[in-house]
Amino acid sequence: MALSDLLYPDNPRRKKELIQLHQELLDCMSTNFCATNELVGVLNEHLGCTITPIEMRESSTVKENCDIIIQVMSEIQHQVQKIDSDLKEKLEPVLYQKLYDIKEPELEKIAIAQRVFSIIFGEATSTAAMVAIKLLGSNHLTLSVSKLIGVLAQIGASVLGGVSITIIGLGLEMILHAILGAMERNQLLTAVRSYEKHLAEFKAASEKYQHAIHEVTSLVRQQIQ
Repeated sequence: MALSDLLYPDNPRRKKELIQLHQELLDCMSTNFCATNELVGVLNEHLGCTITPIEMRESSTVKENCDIIIQVMSEIQHQVQKIDSDLKEKLEPVLYQKLYDIKEPELEKIAIAQRVFSIIFGEATSTAAMVAIKLLGSNHLTLSVSKLIGVLAQIGASVLGGVSITIIGLGLEMILHAILGAMERNQLLTAVRSYEKHLAEFKAASEKYQHAIHEVTSLVRQQIQ
């Protein structure tokens, strides 16, 4: 047993908590990578986007992986804004307003969008128009993306940011050294509480983000079938 564990008997339990929280963070991050790539696939296939899919980099830190997700999410936001600009430019104001009118039937919105996409792409499927309408009209997706970007930025800037995502397989002492160095009990407790706070926010934001993406991708699958 390490001397610090003799001086601070709660340390072994705190260390285990820290390792478990770190693994939960990585699992949640991995799920977000997959969900983001699912949405990227839909945008690339149906709306002519060229967003590069992402993958977790095992040799990188938590912050560097957070930055990867933030970058592609920002690109998704940019593409959605571009779609909106194209529709606004090519539609009469009355028709453009219909796209955002909650009382307007969705099928009518899709028909309007499809006409514009046919001009832009030469031809366009109703699936492409449906995806666009869903993305433009989904406050759920817009808000969840913005929230998750904010949480990821906080995690990257926290004590968690500099930790490599591969340390789980390196053994207890290597993990603790990578995360904490030579911290005493009060510092260890602070680190655990920081992990708990950020992880709770990350999980909540991730669930909303993944649900919003599922709404879009499930509609695409139904449309294709």
